[in-house]
Amino acid sequence: MPSAMEGSDGGEEGEILHYEETEDDNVSPTDLSELLKEGTKESHDRAENTQFVKDFLKGRIKKELFKLATVALYFTYSALEEEMDRNKENPLFAPLYFPLELHRREALLKDLKYFYGEDWKEKIQCSEATQHYVDRIHHVGQHEPELLVAHAYTRYMGDLSGGQVLKKVAQRALKLPTTEEGIQFYVFDNVSNAQQFKQLYRARMNALDLDKNTKERIVEEANRAFRFNMEVFDELDKIGRSLTEEAQDGGFPVHDGKGDIRKCPYYADKLAGKAGPGCPYHAAVALAKQPLVQLILAACVALAAGAAAWYIM
Repeated sequence: MPSAMEGSDGGEEGEILHYEETEDDNVSPTDLSELLKEGTKESHDRAENTQFVKDFLKGRIKKELFKLATVALYFTYSALEEEMDRNKENPLFAPLYFPLELHRREALLKDLKYFYGEDWKEKIQCSEATQHYVDRIHHVGQHEPELLVAHAYTRYMGDLSGGQVLKKVAQRALKLPTTEEGIQFYVFDNVSNAQQFKQLYRARMNALDLDKNTKERIVEEANRAFRFNMEVFDELDKIGRSLTEEAQDGGFPVHDGKGDIRKCPYYADKLAGKAGPGCPYHAAVALAKQPLVQLILAACVALAAGAAAWYIM
């Protein structure tokens, strides 16, 4: 699922568009966090251009496809957290073990019950692409636990960043309850300040006693994790094309009228036709149809796609 970017004081969008940027003068180019940032840029670019990610960001997500993405997440995180529990005392991973703050399996259980009912276990199955991902996580946890860092970092840091934007996209596009049923996966009740927690996580990661070769292997494994994610995206995209058109539960999210219309770039070109004459924001939305404005908004969408590229699965 897509990944994300964190950072800056630029509000909701800025928060996801500057992943791993930090003003910490103590960061070294040889620190693992910096090596991962630089070493996965190409994978980021490819992931952000998958059709599934781009459609998701624009609110073009069918409920059935969102449910299948949740299933994929459930199997992935079940494997990841099983291996994290197995290695919670391993010095090569222990400093990154934050079950209370980060673990997602129980949240995903709630989402599956919401979408599929109490008998959800009988209604889901692990897809082929997801199984490949799961198998790799189990192999790493049991045979190369030092590489587990790559999978944990790739998943959870994205969840705390671009995942928060995806939560809002899904909630609006599918008209999910404001009480957050169906999107518990994105809710981190035990992380009071995501930015500070991510800084702590990177500091813990940089403090791991790893040699140069091991760091290089972790970066390689992070790129492998991206490839697994992209395979899942492609699989979901193929399934989405085979689904019959359904009435979107909520259609395209509507700007709430608060703040600058430019803060809502994903759906502006759709909103003008839906905002009734009596809507006080009709004029502002109509402006979005102007060629120059559309060009600006298109650029914003491209940036946002990069932001979310870690996280859908």
